Amino acid sequence: MRKTALIPTSVGVAVLALGLTLAGCSSTPAGSASSSDAMPTSSSSPMPSDTMHSDMQKTGTFMGLNGKNVKGTVTISGSDLKLTGFSSDEGPDLHVYLTNGTDEAAVAAGKQIDPVAFDKDTQSFMLNGVDASTYTDVVIHCDKAKAVFGAAALS
Repeated sequence: MRKTALIPTSVGVAVLALGLTLAGCSSTPAGSASSSDAMPTSSSSPMPSDTMHSDMQKTGTFMGLNGKNVKGTVTISGSDLKLTGFSSDEGPDLHVYLTNGTDEAAVAAGKQIDPVAFDKDTQSFMLNGVDASTYTDVVIHCDKAKAVFGAAALS
């Protein structure tokens, strides 16, 4: 009796891994039920070296990027970042970032705030120790797929 072992090629494994990663950050089809286990909001850890301006207020309106849908308004007031009327295409690892631009380089250089729920209309995040006045954009990013879903320019 002869045994045959199938060994996957490294290219096949890489293609499969890439496909699974990108599929994880795909849109939810229209009419499908939304997740009932939305991520809770939480605070980021204080960073003593950073400062913030308690009287600063900035706002922006989200727009989708890279073929994704993101809607809503962001308001930064003092040490609070608030999303209202928010919705996004579903992703397994969505986070809110403060950035100076909307590409991957800006996200890498920006400040990750917290995970964000794609289907929760109103969400608040504490900006403990973060000087939000030094950032120009708020970005919704899928960390798992390294994909910008949407952004809001702050004014």
